[in-house]
Amino acid sequence: MNTEKNRVVIFDTTLRDGEQSPGATMTHEEKLEIAGLLDEMGVDIIEAGFPIASEGDFAAVSEIAKNAKDAVICGLARANFKDIDRCWEAVRNAEKPRIHTFIGTSPLHRAIPNLNKDEMADRIHETVTHARNLCDNVQWSPMDATRTEEDYLCRVVEIAIRAGATTINIPDTVGYTAPVESADLIRMLINRVPGADAVVFATHCHNDLGMATANALAAVEGGARQIECTINGLGERAGNTALEEVVMALKVRGDIMPYTTGVDTTKIMNISRRVASVSGFPVQFNKAIVGKNAFAHESGIHQDGMLKNAETFEIMRPEDVGLSETNIVMGKHSGRAALRAKLNELGFDLHDNQLNDVFVRFKALADRKKEVYDDDLIALMTDEEANADLNQLQVKFLRVICGTEAPQSADLTMVVNGEDRQVTATGDGPVDAAFNAVRQIFPHEARLQLYQVHAVTEGTDAQATVSVRLEEDGRIVTGQSADTDTVVASARAYVSALNRLIVRREKTGPGSDRREISYKDAG
Repeated sequence: MNTEKNRVVIFDTTLRDGEQSPGATMTHEEKLEIAGLLDEMGVDIIEAGFPIASEGDFAAVSEIAKNAKDAVICGLARANFKDIDRCWEAVRNAEKPRIHTFIGTSPLHRAIPNLNKDEMADRIHETVTHARNLCDNVQWSPMDATRTEEDYLCRVVEIAIRAGATTINIPDTVGYTAPVESADLIRMLINRVPGADAVVFATHCHNDLGMATANALAAVEGGARQIECTINGLGERAGNTALEEVVMALKVRGDIMPYTTGVDTTKIMNISRRVASVSGFPVQFNKAIVGKNAFAHESGIHQDGMLKNAETFEIMRPEDVGLSETNIVMGKHSGRAALRAKLNELGFDLHDNQLNDVFVRFKALADRKKEVYDDDLIALMTDEEANADLNQLQVKFLRVICGTEAPQSADLTMVVNGEDRQVTATGDGPVDAAFNAVRQIFPHEARLQLYQVHAVTEGTDAQATVSVRLEEDGRIVTGQSADTDTVVASARAYVSALNRLIVRREKTGPGSDRREISYKDAG
């Protein structure tokens, strides 16, 4: 039943709404990379950013627009001419550009700009008309639509359609609604609003009550044909509808949801891992589709069933989402060709120079671990990519002396702009001592917001992946590193975050643009 009415458009907002998560800010190069992966996997529309927010956002949206191959490139704009003009300037060079403009329509949100219903209706007409005069592909969103009075919501949706909007997005901005309400709301608008049959209705759900995916799919049942979502469900507060969940739900349950998307699902795992790495937001082990345990079976009954017939306990194949069907163990005797083949199988395509660098690190890891599993290699690669070109500060040597009584001490040698510096510091535990040593070598006022450790594989020789989040003067950065020594991984993650902070300082210091604009989520 692959007719036009059964085609669901996938609108990915990882680079806009996902990046609004505290600490999830991506570098310019990382945004371009993620946009390329989204385009390659068949995402229909990429919301690349909020161009008016900063020069950095504008530059990223502009570059993504120029490089896009198949996807529509969309920018976000508030309901004013300045925002819309800036948005158009950023996306206009895309082969398929879109302007997305929004305003809060619920009683709570109408009070923010202090507009009454008529004044807001006039603002919507003026701004959507202005956007449509610039671009023939205009999306309009009534922010907090699910808490807007139905009669007024119908009124403003009709105004937006008459002004030229081609897509009407209905956001559940605070994750308040339930599936039956989500379906009924879309159905009501399609039935009541004149001209509704000429536009695409979209749904944008947040996961505050854990119902984002259910609400998005219910909206499709109600008549929506565009789902707004993010990779790994990344987003403010509890996150957004997860792309991987809605896409695979539609694929697996086509018997009751006869809708299709254009997403190549075999690319899901690769982009999930990359977004987790660049955002510093690891995926929970039991996360649907992309979690480490999503295709793991430990129960004896489950294992027996899987050996006899995989369909007994798996409703989709691991390879459908880009997972390796086997977990071949690599070791210190494995060569470059085997490593390249394994990394290709895991979704990493390396040039010869990159392979040589990774091979050295792989051999060092294999000397410390008897067996190197797929997850070890993924951690090795994400560590390599997360810290590439961020090398003003480097950990050269670290030795920690621990005892049963505090304080512990750390001897640290760091390279700072090519110069070796060495200190000995103490602390309440080995990690605290290592961090104190880093602070002595590189004094700073950044505050530690998050320190998180998780084991990559099982066993006492398992690699630990450490995430560190720092905040300084409103700048939030995240660093990651993996090592069989948790303290070493911690120090490297801390230094990785500091390297990112240095980059952010350079971009947001005196005389440069700082992200000063205060804006709320468009959904």
